[in-house]
Amino acid sequence: MQSMLYLETSGYNYSKRRCTNIVEWFVEKYLPRHKLEIAVHHRGLAREGVYGWVSVTDCDWRPRAFEIELHNKMDEKLYTQTLLHELWHVYQHVKGNLKDKHGKRLWKGIDHTETDYSDQPWEVEARSLETLLYHKYHGKIKTFPNRLTQS
Repeated sequence: MQSMLYLETSGYNYSKRRCTNIVEWFVEKYLPRHKLEIAVHHRGLAREGVYGWVSVTDCDWRPRAFEIELHNKMDEKLYTQTLLHELWHVYQHVKGNLKDKHGKRLWKGIDHTETDYSDQPWEVEARSLETLLYHKYHGKIKTFPNRLTQS
């Protein structure tokens, strides 16, 4: 199935081809029936102390537009894993597991606004999947445990 993806990339010190290939692979594999807009911006995030983050840019109800910001000084493996991690957050939002509602952050309907970052269930899930997704992207594994995707 052909995915409906509008992808925009910007910034410096990154491979546009790598970024595009990863995003297109992910969307085709995990969100093929959704019309999505994803902007990936590459910039120095050293001051923020992060490798990347994702924001919903359209609405909290059925979000379909996202902005991903990535640190522009990562090696290929860390870059790929980080982008896949952030794309998993896109998946969580699109599937309705992760929602921002009235200033609260909800995971499967439960308010986790005050949960410490390292214990946030959406982060735990994305961290647990980033290596699996990396290996799947590179064709090192062919199957994906169903319990992780509920499919």
